[in-house]
Amino acid sequence: MTALLCLALASGVHAERIKDLASIGGVRSNQLVGYGLVVGLDGTGDQTSQTPFTTQSLKSFLQNFGVNLPPNANPQTKNVASVVVHASLPPFARPGQTIDVTVLSLGNAKSLRGGSLLMTPLKGVDGQVYAMAQGNLAVSGFGAEADGSKITVNVPSTGRIPNGATVERAVPSPFRYSDRLTLQLHDVDFTTVKRMTDTINAVAGPSSARAIDGSTVEVITPVDPARRVEFVSLIENLTIDPGESAAKVIINARTGTVVIGQHVRVLPAAVSHGNLTVTITSDPIVSQPGPFSDGDTVVVPRSDIEITEEGNRMFLFEPGVTLDEIVRAVNEVGAAPGDLVAIMEALKQAGALRARLEVM
Repeated sequence: MTALLCLALASGVHAERIKDLASIGGVRSNQLVGYGLVVGLDGTGDQTSQTPFTTQSLKSFLQNFGVNLPPNANPQTKNVASVVVHASLPPFARPGQTIDVTVLSLGNAKSLRGGSLLMTPLKGVDGQVYAMAQGNLAVSGFGAEADGSKITVNVPSTGRIPNGATVERAVPSPFRYSDRLTLQLHDVDFTTVKRMTDTINAVAGPSSARAIDGSTVEVITPVDPARRVEFVSLIENLTIDPGESAAKVIINARTGTVVIGQHVRVLPAAVSHGNLTVTITSDPIVSQPGPFSDGDTVVVPRSDIEITEEGNRMFLFEPGVTLDEIVRAVNEVGAAPGDLVAIMEALKQAGALRARLEVM
């Protein structure tokens, strides 16, 4: 298995914008989902016998337009497919704006290529309709089948409709009605919160910002919406030096990938790492019976076993060893990234690794 060793060799912390380190509380997208029908398929829709909900949905659709089918009628649905439609409603979206939607087959339709989604309401978690979706699907996958042979490229049972939904209802946002906003860090760090608070107070005035916890800063904003937007634009473009992350060693045991943070240190320790190779070769021989005997010719197995142990040298970690010294020492004994995983785990067990070891 090919292994990859990734090294985090960043030399120092650099200034970053607040907008890259934190998000504004309440300014977020909302997930929408709906159930609908795709029609106009070329015989690749749901099979009636296995997807009764498609037949039921088709009957309900026709009844809404005054077409009443007999109770025992069973319309064929090979050109129709039941689908789930989902979309993400961006923050501050207003009625009349359009958003992209994704359409996925719910039944056993083979392909949605060439189909068109009928008007489908998209609901939020509160059960309210926030958008209406309709339009022709763009499907990247396709499939073909003949004489028992079948080929499929990508996923033909999934499609998208760019700008396929129209927003019908806006999501209330606390940004418009509050004189305060919260900045929420993407990663918890008390040092970064402290520096962010000090920087905002230095620009906007004393007591304009206060730290709430290790990931939240509360900021007082103007009441007027226009001035609030201008103020937030100023704040989010301020730059600070974020706190340095904790010492970590990240190991992906499946791929052999190892990522070592720059603050990783090792206490005095001696490490010896070698591999034991066992080689078994088979060299069967043929046993012939004696002349004029009643014996049979047989094949007698014979195996040779060879054991080889690599003579890797032992290396010593001095106090306060840095990242580049760790990697250099490991490379000198010829250890592969997969071996480095075992070495790091052993150092952690011995209490010599001053870092948090995370195995994925």
